[in-house]
Amino acid sequence: MTQSDLPIDVKLMTAATHALAVVFAVLCLGALGTWAVRHPVWSVKAISVQGDVAHQNVVTFRAQLATQMKNSLSASFLTVDLQQVKRMFESVPWVRSAVVQREFPNRLRVTLQEHEAVAWWGVSGSGQLVSRLGEVFEASPDDSDGMPELFGPPEQSARVWTLYQLISAELARLELGLARLELTERGSWRAELDNGARMELGRGSPEELLARTQRFTATLSQLTERYAGAVQSVDLRYPNGYALRMRGVTTVTEDPTNPTQKTR
Repeated sequence: MTQSDLPIDVKLMTAATHALAVVFAVLCLGALGTWAVRHPVWSVKAISVQGDVAHQNVVTFRAQLATQMKNSLSASFLTVDLQQVKRMFESVPWVRSAVVQREFPNRLRVTLQEHEAVAWWGVSGSGQLVSRLGEVFEASPDDSDGMPELFGPPEQSARVWTLYQLISAELARLELGLARLELTERGSWRAELDNGARMELGRGSPEELLARTQRFTATLSQLTERYAGAVQSVDLRYPNGYALRMRGVTTVTEDPTNPTQKTR
């Protein structure tokens, strides 16, 4: 008797038996796979950390991550969420990015990249720093001596850092240090030198602002030779020149009969 000659009830019973056998096999394989994955041999035994770790104290690092690591590593080596571990490490101060990889059979390797602080964001001691990539991050530097202050809308931090480098390099030719650079909400730039002198740079592209600064540095030596006072403030917002105020120097003839007239 051929398969096609079998009664319909026998055919249905045969199909059901095959289906049950397939389901049973799948369940057995699933159970076996779950057992294998959860077997202690696959539990994460260690995490190796490498890369930029200049600001990471091992004891403090472990203390900061203790609870999170316990929860993350409760999973096996095969099922641990690498993205969760990545976020865990990136939540630590100074850590800019983390790359997490599995190392057979039961280790994780984490490669860290730290921020490199170049300036304060806001005022000194604010707890916010600017990295060499122009990113704002929160941390406490080991040595903040000589770091300038940058400020502006947070999304413009890279732009502020880029302009600082241009202006600072130009002022350094005259041995002048740039202590602070700020982008106001209205889009105007102002700066402060390390001797306390204030600079109004106005608005414009980096090229325009640099050109104004170069016009100032090109003629400043002539003025300092003529006038002994130190620069108090400079306004570079004029199209063909700049306004300069120097300590102890006046641009008007003093009149002793005029008590309201004062020397700048």
